[in-house]
Amino acid sequence: MSQTRGHPMRGLALDIVAPIALFYGIRGAGGSVWLALAAGGAVPVLTTVAGLAVRRRADMIGLVMLAALAVSAGVSLISGSPRALLARDGLVTAGWAGYMYLSLFARRPATFVFARPLLEGRRVFDSATRSWVRPPRVSWDEFWDRSPRFRRIWRTCTIIWGTAILADAVIRVLMAAALPVSVVPALGAALWPVTFVVLQVVTNVYFARGGFWRILIAG
Repeated sequence: MSQTRGHPMRGLALDIVAPIALFYGIRGAGGSVWLALAAGGAVPVLTTVAGLAVRRRADMIGLVMLAALAVSAGVSLISGSPRALLARDGLVTAGWAGYMYLSLFARRPATFVFARPLLEGRRVFDSATRSWVRPPRVSWDEFWDRSPRFRRIWRTCTIIWGTAILADAVIRVLMAAALPVSVVPALGAALWPVTFVVLQVVTNVYFARGGFWRILIAG
């Protein structure tokens, strides 16, 4: 789940969709489970390495993803079971959760970095007037420097996302261990939008209760 050029979520989408398409495409063509899983596992490795090559420097998220992929491949080879490869998505997702938590020690937490291109300067809903308004032109850097509440909201939001993604990872590992091999990739694909929708709802409720929208409107 790499960070390619552009918004990080674009690389994430590629790393989710391509392995699933490869798995069912290879299985439909008569390929083995091992081949289908191995081909799918190569996609996030290649995109992560490509992202690191483009930036010409190592970054935390890329290294975490490569470590998670290497662990799943190693366990699969040692155990001789394809279920270890199926658990790969859970390990990679756990890597994303770890990245979220580690970003709390960085200059800006992960959710701040990911959300800023999507939200900064955009219209927000003003509950007082029950209308969509454009906030004053104040940089989020300025909000961060002068508002402890703003900083606390984003750090808490990052903890919320990290915890939810970690729960998603645990579910994926359990599915890989207990369910039929042929259905796990499809169920894993279905779990992504469920996790994302739940997180969006929880995040927006937290933003409303925590006063995030009021901070932006007040400038």
